[in-house]
Amino acid sequence: MIVELGHFSLVLALAVALVQMALPAWGARRGDRQLMAVAEPAALVQLSLVLFAFLALMHAYITSDFSVETVWANSHTAKPLIYKISGVWGNHEGSMLLWVLILALFGAAVALFGTNLPASLRATVLAVQAGIAVAFLLFIVLTSNPFVRIPPQPQGRGLNPILQDPALAFHPPFLYAGYVGLSIAFSFAVAALIEGRIDAAWARWVRPWTLAAWMCLTLGIAMGSWWAYYELGWGGWWFWDPVENASFMPWLAATALLHSALVMEKREALKVWTILLAILAFSLSLMGTFLVRSGVLTSVHAFAVDPKRGIFILTILVVLIGGALALYAWRAPQLQPGGLFAPISREGALVLNNVLLTTGCATVLVGTLYPLLLESITGAKISVGPPYFNLTFGLLMLPLLAAMPFGPYLGWKRGDLAAAAQRLFAAAIAALLAVVTTFAIMWRGPWLAPFGIALAVWIIVGAASEWATRVQLLTGQAGRVWHRARGLPRSAHGTMLAHLGIGLTLLGIVATSAWQSERVVAMRPGESTEIAGYVLTFRGVAPAQGPNYQEQVGLFAVTSSGSPVTELSPSKRLYDAPRQATTEAAIHAAIAGDLYVVLGDELKDGGWVVRLYFNPLVRLIWIGAVVMALGGGLSLSDRRLRVGAPRRARRAIPSSLFTE
Repeated sequence: MIVELGHFSLVLALAVALVQMALPAWGARRGDRQLMAVAEPAALVQLSLVLFAFLALMHAYITSDFSVETVWANSHTAKPLIYKISGVWGNHEGSMLLWVLILALFGAAVALFGTNLPASLRATVLAVQAGIAVAFLLFIVLTSNPFVRIPPQPQGRGLNPILQDPALAFHPPFLYAGYVGLSIAFSFAVAALIEGRIDAAWARWVRPWTLAAWMCLTLGIAMGSWWAYYELGWGGWWFWDPVENASFMPWLAATALLHSALVMEKREALKVWTILLAILAFSLSLMGTFLVRSGVLTSVHAFAVDPKRGIFILTILVVLIGGALALYAWRAPQLQPGGLFAPISREGALVLNNVLLTTGCATVLVGTLYPLLLESITGAKISVGPPYFNLTFGLLMLPLLAAMPFGPYLGWKRGDLAAAAQRLFAAAIAALLAVVTTFAIMWRGPWLAPFGIALAVWIIVGAASEWATRVQLLTGQAGRVWHRARGLPRSAHGTMLAHLGIGLTLLGIVATSAWQSERVVAMRPGESTEIAGYVLTFRGVAPAQGPNYQEQVGLFAVTSSGSPVTELSPSKRLYDAPRQATTEAAIHAAIAGDLYVVLGDELKDGGWVVRLYFNPLVRLIWIGAVVMALGGGLSLSDRRLRVGAPRRARRAIPSSLFTE
């Protein structure tokens, strides 16, 4: 009965979304406040209905109701509870329901916290958001119904073992929150084009929603990278997989959008650019959804589904993106130009930032789509791998990262590059010392790597020195420094943390990519081997039993300079349902880097193949991502960016800034 109620709730949510799409938009056009007022309660009702449907599906998974097809296909009674719950979104149908739930959640958040928006703009934003919901609710109801009944089965088929991992319980929700959160920026952009409301106030309204989505997307990508690192057993953290790229491209566009919206808020410049970025960021999210669910990709991350569903998503993509871009092409030429600024200024630095980010995003897009287009036209299968992406994307990011510390030191409208360089003297000295020290210590490896380390140090020290300058850390008394630090806007602290996080991530990327050590050896019990100063002694393999798998666990004693360090236990697991083998790496984390051990196949002479890696400073990659997200959260908590901030008193916001 609960399953049927969940299905009925989805159909009702579709009906409510249709009402929310039509009536408020019509009311905004006619100036009818009663019709516009329908948007807020409709958004809340839609969220309630989708939430009930999602909880109904979760109940079916928790109770192992194998009369529901998706539960039978993706669950098993022997699975631990956490994987029964995460199994809800570990498949196509359930993950799409989570997608729509987050979409409804963001729409309801605008209804609740967007009370400072003009009534017509709020109604139009919620109508556009409802239009997106209608498209995906139709997709679920017509092609991907998670509540389809089958004859009751005694047992389920189980969830893919590599998805039975704690990180996969949190990675998709965060990633979807980032994907879907960008729909709010898209809805604001389309509503602004319809309403003719493109001004600094619009940028002020759209930036918090974009920042929230950017934070979630940052954490989601980092969790996916961390999961791939320790679960797939290949010792790496990023492979430029098309599905990885599908989440990275919206992140790049959202990063550019945040900086562009800042210029628009401060100087009412870059209006056309900001609107376009808002459309493109969500468009790339939709494209990622199509790539993952259309069946055109074969990836550990992808849902290989019926291509007919891909056609449906492609239709949604064409209608939503094509409609938004057509509206943009019609309205954008009528936008009034914003404030003028010199090339050497904070605006100029942010324009450079956006140009390089979007160009880098375009190179990733080409490398991701070109093999698919070539295969569809000629039938030839090729792969575009890390060498292409590292060269093209890396070269574009070098000037961006080098220029990053200058931006906060440049003034609005016109800046002094020489003065900014003088203030970055400490960062330059730190970068020079980093080059010299790295060459002295790490004499092996790519000769460009020390300059990559220096670039990371340049960013880190540059971000820290800008903050220190603002609080007068080196020239003021302790009490005065504390007072200044408390007086700084939280967004200033957040910006510093975000840039610091980028430097930390870059430091981890360069160190791991340049100086990773790898060995593949055959070991018998009692034998030892060495890597990166660690000595590993193989003690043998012992069987073990998990909740829904059997495993062979390797035992390794690790010493360094003759002193015991730790014991590592990599394993090979065989899951019961489905019958599938996985490899579980064992990792010893230290300040200098990770010792990473993988147990391979058993040999005929009683030995085992063992793969060993040492990944220097690899954890800085994910620490940097967390620091970036913390910086975004700190900025979001700034009262000036809070979405529910009070209206500005006695200031009329013009209804249109379009030229006649």
